Amino acid sequence: MRSSFSNLPLRGVKVVDFGQYIAGPAVAMLLGDLGATVVHIDPPDGPMWDSPANATLMRNKLIVNLDLKSEEGLAQARALCAEADIIVENFRPGKLAVLGIDFAAMREERPELITLSIPGFASNDLERREQRAFESVVAASSGVFTDMGLNRVLMGLNPSFSPLPLASAYASQIAASATVLALQSRQVTGLGDQIEVPLAAAVMEGLCYNSIKVSDMPERYLTQREVEIERRRVEGLPMNVSYEELQELLDPFFRSYMCKDGRMFYVVCPSHKNHARRCLEVLGLYDEMIEAGLQEEEDTYKPQSEWVSDTSLGVYPMPKFWADKIAARMKEVFLTRTSHEWKRMFGRAGIPGAPQRWLQEWINDEYAETSGLMIDVTDPEYGEMTQPGPVVWMEESGEEALNPEPRRLVDFDEALAVLRKLPTDIPAPKEKPEQEGWLSGVRVLDMCNVIAGPHAASYLARFGAEVIKLDPATPLYDSWNTVIYGLSQGRGKKSILADVKSEHGRKVLEDLVKSVDVIFWNAPDNQIKRMGLDADSLRKLNPEAIFCKLDCFSGVRRGTRTDYIGYDDLVQAATGIMLRFGGAMDRPEEHAHVGTIDVMCGFGGALAVAAALYQKHRFGRIGRGRTSLSANSGLLQVPFAYDFRGRGLFDEPSGPEANGYGPLHRFYSTASGVYILLCAYETDLPRFREVEDLSDLPDLPEEDRATYLAGAFQTQPATEWIARLRAADIGCAICNNIDALRSENLREADGTPGIDRGSYSFSQDSNHPSGHEVIQLDPYAVRPTRGKVFALSPTEKFGTSTRAILHDLGYSDAAVARMLETGQLSESWSAEYLPS
Repeated sequence: MRSSFSNLPLRGVKVVDFGQYIAGPAVAMLLGDLGATVVHIDPPDGPMWDSPANATLMRNKLIVNLDLKSEEGLAQARALCAEADIIVENFRPGKLAVLGIDFAAMREERPELITLSIPGFASNDLERREQRAFESVVAASSGVFTDMGLNRVLMGLNPSFSPLPLASAYASQIAASATVLALQSRQVTGLGDQIEVPLAAAVMEGLCYNSIKVSDMPERYLTQREVEIERRRVEGLPMNVSYEELQELLDPFFRSYMCKDGRMFYVVCPSHKNHARRCLEVLGLYDEMIEAGLQEEEDTYKPQSEWVSDTSLGVYPMPKFWADKIAARMKEVFLTRTSHEWKRMFGRAGIPGAPQRWLQEWINDEYAETSGLMIDVTDPEYGEMTQPGPVVWMEESGEEALNPEPRRLVDFDEALAVLRKLPTDIPAPKEKPEQEGWLSGVRVLDMCNVIAGPHAASYLARFGAEVIKLDPATPLYDSWNTVIYGLSQGRGKKSILADVKSEHGRKVLEDLVKSVDVIFWNAPDNQIKRMGLDADSLRKLNPEAIFCKLDCFSGVRRGTRTDYIGYDDLVQAATGIMLRFGGAMDRPEEHAHVGTIDVMCGFGGALAVAAALYQKHRFGRIGRGRTSLSANSGLLQVPFAYDFRGRGLFDEPSGPEANGYGPLHRFYSTASGVYILLCAYETDLPRFREVEDLSDLPDLPEEDRATYLAGAFQTQPATEWIARLRAADIGCAICNNIDALRSENLREADGTPGIDRGSYSFSQDSNHPSGHEVIQLDPYAVRPTRGKVFALSPTEKFGTSTRAILHDLGYSDAAVARMLETGQLSESWSAEYLPS
C-alpha cells in the first residue's frame, strides 16, 4: 500500500469498506485516491456486482473475503473495524447491524469513530426503507427517468432510460465530502460521527436546479421549449415533436452544429457578455448580425420593457426571430471546417464549445491521457487497463495520485497487520466541543460563477461555514445565469459586489483574502496568477488560506485543453454522454440538463476543501484543492469508463428507444397507463414463483420473457404490481416525477434542514427576498448524528451585504460611501431582485 512518506492528504487514515455495487466502493475509492489506507470486505464468493468497473472502484484497496454470517468471519470483521477511523457501508438500513456490525454500539465504545451508511432510501422513510433500492429503482422513484429534460418531454419519450448511475455518483461525492468534513472536525474536537447519506436524497440534491419552482416567473426567462410545452398542454396537443423539429426550438448559442468532418460541435455560450460576441466573431458573423439589427443592450438587468430591442447578444433565451436567423447562418459556417479545427479556434478564443465524441474516444483521447483524466493501472485480472484518473486531488500531491496501487486480494492477517501499523493520532475527545457544525468558525470566500463552484461553497454553509460571495460590480453574465441559478447556489451566503481589477476593488479583495480560511475560484491558471491567488502570491497575503480551483477540462497535469473554458454540457459532449443519450452522431442530446455533472463537481470541490482542512489540522500543511467537470465525468460513467485488451463492445443502453438492460430490467406499461420499472436479475428468477400471474416466468426461455411480462403487466394497475413484486422482495418502482414528489413532500420553510423528513423534502418560502414564492429542495442529504446541519438562509439580492461586509473589514461609513460613488463597488445590479 501507500508509503508512509506519502504527501497525499489522507495519509494514515484507515478505512474499512463493506460497500457493494457502486456508491459505497466509490466513496472508499475517493478516500483511497486521496491517500487513505482501505481494507475492502467482500463475501466469500466475491463482489455482489461482477463488473470490470470493480478494478477502478477497488484500486488502492486490500480485499478480504469474509463470511459475516459465520462466527469467525464476524469476529474478523469486527477486529478490522476496531482499527478503523472510518467504516463505510451501503446496504438497507439496519442490515449490517443485524449481522453484528452495529455502528451505534461501536461509537459508544469509540466516540472518535466515523461511520458512513449509504442506503437507497432514508432510514427514517418508513414507506420505502425496506425496498430493494437498486440504482434504477432509486432513479425511477426520484423522477430521474421522467424528468430527463425538456427535450424528452417534447418528444413524448417519457419515461426515458439512462444507464448513468446518477444516484450512486452523487451519493459517493456527497458522502465522501461529508466523511472527510467529519474527519477534519475530529481533529478539532476529538469526536467522530455517525453519518447517513441516502441515495434518493443525494440524487435529488443533484437535481435541485431542475426541481426548483418560482411563482410568476417573468416571461423573459421562458425558453422556446418551455413555451411550446405549455402551449401543447393548454391546447391538449400530444408531445410528439421530432428530433429535427426540436433543434429549431433551441437557442443558437446552446446547441450542436454539423461540421465538415461529419462530426457535431456543441456550442454553449448563451449568457456571458463576451462569449456570444466572440463566437460570432470567430465564425465571421458578428458584423453581419449587427448590420441586420442585432443589439447589445448596455444594461440587461433593466426591465426588458426598457430595452432598445427585444433581445440582446449574450442574453438567454433569444426570441425565435433572432434564434432562427443566427442559427441558420451558424449552420452554414460550421460546415466549412472540421470539428477539430473549431475546437482549437473556440478554445483559444475563450469560447465554450466542444466536438461531440464517444466515450471510447474519450477514454483513449491524447489530452485525457496527458492530463491524467485517464490513467493506466495494471490490474491483476485485466492487465494493463485504462481507468478514470483521480476525481479530486491536491496540486502538491496530484502526481502521486496518478499512480494508484491496483486492487489486491489478501488474507485477514495481512489486512489487520497493515491497519495496526498505522497509528491513530487525534486529540482527546472534548465533553462539550465548541464546534457546533463541522465547519463552525470557518470563513469561506466564493469567487465562482454559474453552478459547480458556487454550489460547493453553499454546501459548506449547511455545516456552519460563513460564506461570502464576491461578484463583479457590473455583471458579466445575464440574470438568467446569475439570479435564476443563484436561487439555489446562493443560499446561506452574504453577497458583495466589487470590481477586483480596480483600485478599490483590489484592496477589498486583498482584505477579504486575509480574513478567510478557504477561497473558491473557477478561473484559468493564468487569471489566478494575475489576481495574485497563485500559491506563492497567496502565501504572502494569507499563508493559512486554502485555495480550491474548479474548472471544466483540467486534470492533474497541464495539457492543451487545461485552460479552455466550459460548462457541464461541454463535458457531456466531450466525454460521450450526449452521444450515448442521443444514440448517434447526428442526434446528440443533452442528458438531464443542469443535473448531470455541475452539482456533482461542486460536491467534489467540497471534498477537496475537506481534505485540505484535514491535512492542515493533521500535518500543518496548506494545500490547494482541485477538481473538474471532466474528472467528475469519469465517476459518473464508472460502470463503463474503462478499456483493456479484449474488452467487449461499448454497448451500454443508448439512444431514445432504450428502456433498460433487458427483459428483467426495464420499463413496462400497466393497465392504469402508468409505467413501472422492473429491476430484477437472473438470481431473482425464483422469487417470481411467489408473484401472482408471473409464476411461469422462471420456466420461459430468455427471448420470451419480455413479451410475457409486457402482456402480464397490462392486466393490473401499477399499484397492484408494485405491491405484488415488493411482497416477493423484487426490485421495482413506479416512475415518479418531480412535480409529484414536490407536492407530496412539501412544507413551509421553518428554519430546519429537512433531515428528519425521509427520502424527499421540499420547503415553500412565501416570503422569499425575491418577492416570488419559491419552492426548493431542502439541504437534507447529509444526516450526521453529532454535527449539526443548518437550514440555509434564502439567497439575498446580489450586493445586499456589500456595506455590512466592508464594515466588518474595518472600513468607515465615509470610506464605504466614497468607494460606492466610484462604481468600483456596488450594492445592486438592478432595481428588481429578478429583473422583469
